[in-house]
Amino acid sequence: MKVLVLGGDGFCGWPTSLGLSNSGYDITIVDNLSRRKIDIELECDSLTPIQPISTRLKVWKSVSGRDIQFVNLDVARQYHKLFTLIKELRPDAIIHFAEQRAAPYSMKSPFHKRYTVDNNINATHNLLCAIAESELDIHLVHLGTMGVYGYGTAGMAIPEGYLNVKVDCGNGELKDLEILYPANPGSVYHLTKTQDALMFYYYNKNDGIRVTDLHQGVVWGTNTPETMMDERLINRFDYDGDYGTVLNRFLMQAAIGHPLTVHGTGGQTRAFIHIRDTVKCIRIALENPPQKGDKVQIFNQTTETHTVRNLAELVSEISGAEIRYYRNPRKEATENKLNVLNERFLQLGLNPVTLQEGLLSEVMDIAKKYEYRCDKSKIICKSLWTKDIEIDAEGSNIPINQPGEREAP
Repeated sequence: MKVLVLGGDGFCGWPTSLGLSNSGYDITIVDNLSRRKIDIELECDSLTPIQPISTRLKVWKSVSGRDIQFVNLDVARQYHKLFTLIKELRPDAIIHFAEQRAAPYSMKSPFHKRYTVDNNINATHNLLCAIAESELDIHLVHLGTMGVYGYGTAGMAIPEGYLNVKVDCGNGELKDLEILYPANPGSVYHLTKTQDALMFYYYNKNDGIRVTDLHQGVVWGTNTPETMMDERLINRFDYDGDYGTVLNRFLMQAAIGHPLTVHGTGGQTRAFIHIRDTVKCIRIALENPPQKGDKVQIFNQTTETHTVRNLAELVSEISGAEIRYYRNPRKEATENKLNVLNERFLQLGLNPVTLQEGLLSEVMDIAKKYEYRCDKSKIICKSLWTKDIEIDAEGSNIPINQPGEREAP
């Protein structure tokens, strides 16, 4: 199968590209290397040393014997180059990772909000428009987020995309409808993902594009079997307040002796998935595409749920790290419950990787190995959702004494 991987140089895209290539897929990575440019902007590199894309691909060829092609292309800006590539390459499937993926980064400033909307929505629409114009039957697999649901429920398990409802027609008659599960985005980044869902719905209905939308949980872990074949293939490890995901941040903080940074009470429940399962799920999605004429296929790509507080306690228990509570920069419920259905991937053969001490230790070992690359000034989250959160003179969040308590003024 010939597959285009848009955003294939990133945290999820790189191990996915290697995993699929190792399984015999013909892979071409499309990327404008924007994530590397954001590292320069934030003055914060990956904790793990990331090689230039040309080095990565040469090393992969040497250790696997397989070629991965690379095209430097801005999907959000270079429509005709994208369209020409699709027409010439004629891929069977396109995996779409080419979006700015961090909620805190999307909330840093008006510039970052506008950049996230401009990049993400244009990239998705350009891709859909190019597939439609090409008139090729291409399966589009998109990496979305569970965050489109707002991390809360109405007391029910979040279904996989669709909700059956009854509508009062006004004369006492009730009509059955199937609708997209209501969105409740928690950041500008999540807002763009809700717009993606509407664009998929429209182009599927109007142009018959086959789409699988994967609503993924928070990713933890760093390496996969392929990225461990040579140190120069190592995956990203983001630890900063903008791009680091919560469990990886805790494990890194524990490894270097920094207090674990819990925001608010830590009672926020999140859905989680290991990076190895991200790769497995995308392959399952490729091998189980919707048929022509089917509606958008939606999977909840997550394997377990935990509160942030419980994760911190787990990491503290195995490492002895101190837990420190900070004011929550996000505008969200202090505590929330989250119940998520993920039956479709389980039915298709996914054997989930759940929180295991061995894998947690593996991440901590990586953090310890590259501790010398850590800039501790980048650990505290400085992006704020509202203006009523107190910060210090350097623009950093201020710790509080106990969960949910504010210091005396």
